Amino acid sequence: MDALRVGGITALTSIDFPGKLAAVIFCQGCPWRCGYCHNPHLLEAAAPVGTPWESVLNFLERRRGLLNGVVFSGGEPTLQAALAEAMQQVRDLGFEIALHTAGMYPQRLATLLPLVDWVGFDVKAPWSRYDTITGTPGSGRRARTSLDHLLASGVPFECRTTWRAGLFSEAELLTLGKMLADRGVRQWVVQDCRLPGQTLAHPSSLDRGGLSKQIQGLQMPGFKLRGDDANAFRLPSPLLNQR
Repeated sequence: MDALRVGGITALTSIDFPGKLAAVIFCQGCPWRCGYCHNPHLLEAAAPVGTPWESVLNFLERRRGLLNGVVFSGGEPTLQAALAEAMQQVRDLGFEIALHTAGMYPQRLATLLPLVDWVGFDVKAPWSRYDTITGTPGSGRRARTSLDHLLASGVPFECRTTWRAGLFSEAELLTLGKMLADRGVRQWVVQDCRLPGQTLAHPSSLDRGGLSKQIQGLQMPGFKLRGDDANAFRLPSPLLNQR
């Protein structure tokens, strides 16, 4: 089997895997084409590999005892058939495993969940808006099925939604929150979309106070508004020269 194709790595993060000091592996390739994607250089699955998988394993070997976990992010990690083997190799080094996914491949996700300690599940929008946002017919159905697998698995997880004015309304965002709460989701993070070139001072168009008050009425004890946090998004950093 081919090795996992890696577009880059973040050597240390304290926010991408709750309660853990972790490295983030950015997997190359994603089948969806969301217009606000923050890592567009990771979209093409056949793009030149930024970091050989063997180099990633060597790096993680040197980080044993310093890091608690490893996050597989992207791109979309579940696109690659090599993901399960890569996760097992990382687990064999003694690390806990987190997965960031949007649920493109429900059955693949179901088979991976026994290897995973925590999932960050990207919920793009109400299911009916998915095809427009992702550019892929049937994407909402796939994401919904993946969420069902996740809820049934017992693996701890958090749903995250990046909101951008013009994609869908705040009323639809609240409807999405109600839908997630009704399905049993208890951890949901909403973050503003910050496009390339926008700074932290870029004003938010989201009525943060109003949304928080309305969400308080839902059975969603883990609701958070992340907003324009500099750490809410990450770009892959080269593995070269990491010691």
